[in-house]
Amino acid sequence: MSWTIVLSVLILLCSNAPLSAVAASVSVQLEGVHAELICSDCHGEDPALTPRPSALAVRANGCTGCHQGYDQIFDQAMTTRRAEKHYVEQTFGKVDPGFYANNCSSCHVSDCLDCHGGDGHKISTATQEECLACHKGYFVGREYLGLAPREDHPRYQRGAKHFGDKTLKMRPDLHAELGMECKDCHSMQSLIAGKKATKSCAGCHQPDLNVVEHSIPAHMEKMECYACHSSWAPQAYGSFYLRLGKNNRRAEKAFKTPPLKGEYLVRTYLRKQDAPPLGLNDRQRYSPIRPQFISYFSDLREDAPPEVENLLLGAQWKAFFPHTIRTGTVMCDNCHDSKRRYLLEDPEDRIYRIDQDGLGLSSFWDQQGQTISNGSFVSESQFLQINNKDAAYTKAYVKRWKKILGQDVSSLKE
Repeated sequence: MSWTIVLSVLILLCSNAPLSAVAASVSVQLEGVHAELICSDCHGEDPALTPRPSALAVRANGCTGCHQGYDQIFDQAMTTRRAEKHYVEQTFGKVDPGFYANNCSSCHVSDCLDCHGGDGHKISTATQEECLACHKGYFVGREYLGLAPREDHPRYQRGAKHFGDKTLKMRPDLHAELGMECKDCHSMQSLIAGKKATKSCAGCHQPDLNVVEHSIPAHMEKMECYACHSSWAPQAYGSFYLRLGKNNRRAEKAFKTPPLKGEYLVRTYLRKQDAPPLGLNDRQRYSPIRPQFISYFSDLREDAPPEVENLLLGAQWKAFFPHTIRTGTVMCDNCHDSKRRYLLEDPEDRIYRIDQDGLGLSSFWDQQGQTISNGSFVSESQFLQINNKDAAYTKAYVKRWKKILGQDVSSLKE
């Protein structure tokens, strides 16, 4: 039902109400589930005191009268961004104290309407598109639809657009193909409680022990399901934050970039879209990991101090859940034989010689000089343990190949 609040205007005019309240009531139309409400239900007796009743500044007191407890969303990671703030304080804050305030606030929840849309008078249930408006780029989300970030340089900016960004088409998550959306696993109740999801994999799926990988106890006891079933993940190795300053047309021309909105141009050394490295998460289970921040700073402003170029500010990884689930998995040797996947790369196997480029690390796939914010790297001794190819490993390996080749695995001798 949609209606114009004429009666409210007459009441306010006859009761010596503040002019701001009268102005706020003129030609306002309510739509959707809130169409039957009146101004004071959300704005209180004097709308001038609460012009934005859904905002963080008032802890959404115009919403929580009905939606009790939902203001707790403002205490969770999507709003507070404590981890990002701490990282910036320890890194960028030392070279640019205003970095966080000027560059890191655009995707933080500050209002119920950030997700529920409209101007407050046309509120609706949050959709997947609202989620992906922020969960894009390097945030987990967009890959669910099979979209990966393109390389930064203008020459690579081609392909389908998604919220203004050119994307690389990849294979989507199986659940997306089946029509599932964010809300099917991530409910509002889980978000206000500070939980990442309402459901776990095991909440819907029971492992089939006839599957070779599921029949190995160590896999089931020590690995997250998505360590094997995430088919790919966007990864960014080395992000260069080039502080060009404002209106530095000479530098913008040199880097072939349009005029910047702020002071920084960001370029990435290497992007990958394949099976990510593995580490241990905060549950001490094997999990995909990727660089969250491998940040380099260069001050290229015209009046900048000399020789501040490619300064390594931090190299921090994070255990995460790529939303790229498929039923198939990699072969055994993609994990058991790959030191690189555990950031234990041997020097002779290095392809990218960033040490010779003066980038402060011997390799992106060497643990030295790098950390994980919510877990730990796999040690040499742990790698040797999982790489112990005993009789049980050989048996499972042969059984897997026989299944792939379509042979009768029941003929496999004990």
